[in-house]
Amino acid sequence: MQSPIRLKKRKTKCNVIDLKKTLCLDKVFLYLKLPLPYPHDSPIILGTFSIDLTGMNHSETLELSLQLLRQPSVTPVDHSCQNIMADRLEKIGFNIESMRFEDVDNLWARKGTQAPVLCFAGHTDVVPTGSLDDWNSDPFVPEIRDGKLYGRGSADMKTALAAMVVASERFVAKYPNHKGSIAFLITSDEEGPSINGTVKVVEALEARNEKMTWCLVGEPSSTNQLGDIVKNGRRGSLNARLTVKGKQGHVAYPHLAINPIHTASKALAELCDTVWDNGNEYFPATSFQISNIHSGTGATNVVPGTMHTLFNFRYSTEVTAEQLKARTLEILDRHNVNYDIEWTLSGLPFLTPVGELVNAAQNAIRNVTGIETELSTSGGTSDGRFIAPTGAQVLELGVLNASIHQIDEHVNVADLEPLAEIYEQILESLLAN
Repeated sequence: MQSPIRLKKRKTKCNVIDLKKTLCLDKVFLYLKLPLPYPHDSPIILGTFSIDLTGMNHSETLELSLQLLRQPSVTPVDHSCQNIMADRLEKIGFNIESMRFEDVDNLWARKGTQAPVLCFAGHTDVVPTGSLDDWNSDPFVPEIRDGKLYGRGSADMKTALAAMVVASERFVAKYPNHKGSIAFLITSDEEGPSINGTVKVVEALEARNEKMTWCLVGEPSSTNQLGDIVKNGRRGSLNARLTVKGKQGHVAYPHLAINPIHTASKALAELCDTVWDNGNEYFPATSFQISNIHSGTGATNVVPGTMHTLFNFRYSTEVTAEQLKARTLEILDRHNVNYDIEWTLSGLPFLTPVGELVNAAQNAIRNVTGIETELSTSGGTSDGRFIAPTGAQVLELGVLNASIHQIDEHVNVADLEPLAEIYEQILESLLAN
C-alpha cells in the first residue's frame, strides 16, 4: 500500500464518513479536489478521519471524462482535449497526426495499416454555456450530483470520447495483434460552421486513398435508456435564403406600391402545405420549415420594399436536393413572385443498412444492457454526413440526449462504463483475431 495522502479538514455539511457511505470513489475525488487518476490502494486521511478506497467503485471512463470536461473547449477551440486523447492513444501504438485547418484543430489517429478500418469519430468542441448564473455548478468544473455528471459537453459528447479511448485501450490489451486498423477522427468544428473540421480531414484522407470501412460516431443517440436508439442514417439538410422584391410606398396608396409579403404569401402557404414525399421504412417524410421572415421598416404606415425569408428542408432518400429546388422554384414562379434565392446544401442524406456494423452494435447493446435497440434516422445532422459519402458504414451511438445544449447538461454516471463496454464489444466483433 502506498503512503496515505493527508489533507486539511474542509468545512462541510456532512462528514467524511457520510461521503464514504453514499458516494462513489470518483465523487470523493471531486469533493476532496484530488487529481485523477488516484492510487486506489492508498487511503485518504482527512483530519481525524481515514477513507479506505480499497474496493470502492472506480471508473476509468469517468476519470478521462472529467479530464476532458475541465477543458473550456467552446467552438472552435479544442483547449488540449485532443492532446489528452492523443497521449493515451499513442501509448497503445496509435500513430498520431494533427491536422489544423484555419483555426480548427483536428486529430487523425490510427493503429494498424491494413483494412478493414473501424474509425471512432466525434468532436471535442462544445456549444457556449449561456449565462453562468443559470447553472447550478460551473459548466467547466464537472460535478456529480444524484448519480449524474454535470458539465458542458457531458452528453454532447466528451463522455463518449472517453469511452472510445478506454474501449480501445482495453481491446488492444486483449488483442495486441488484432486484424485491420482502429482509427480516431476528432474535430473541434462540429458545433460551428463545420467547414474546417471533419469534412477537411476526410478530403485529406481521400486524397491519399485512406479509407474507413466502418465509422462509429459518438453522438448522443439514446433517448430513455443507454442504447435504446442508434442512428443508422440522417436526413439531408437544404437551406434557402429567399428575397422577395416589391416596391416601398405609403399604406394609404397601395396602388403605388407592391407589397412583397402579399405577393409571396400564397406561394409560402403552398410550400408549407406541399407533400414532398411520403418517406420510407427508414426515413420520415421530408419536412419543410420556415425559420425566419423579416420585412418592413418598423413603421405602421410604410409598405415594405423587400421581404427576407429563411427556410429549410430536412429530406429523405426519396427525393434529391435538385428536385426540391426545382419544385420550389416552380411554385414561386406560378405565383408570379419576383425573387432572388440562394441555396446552401448542409448535408446529403445517408443510410447504413443492416450489416456488419449494425449487427455488431445491436449484439453489443443486447449483451451489455439487455435491451433491443431501435434503428432511427431522426434528429439533426452530424459529421457522419461527411464520412458516409466515402463508402463507409456509419452509425451513431452514444449516451442520452435529453439535456444536450441545455443549462445543467448532464449524463448518467452509471452509463459511462457500459458505453465503454459496448464500444469494446463492437471492436471485438469486427477486429478481434
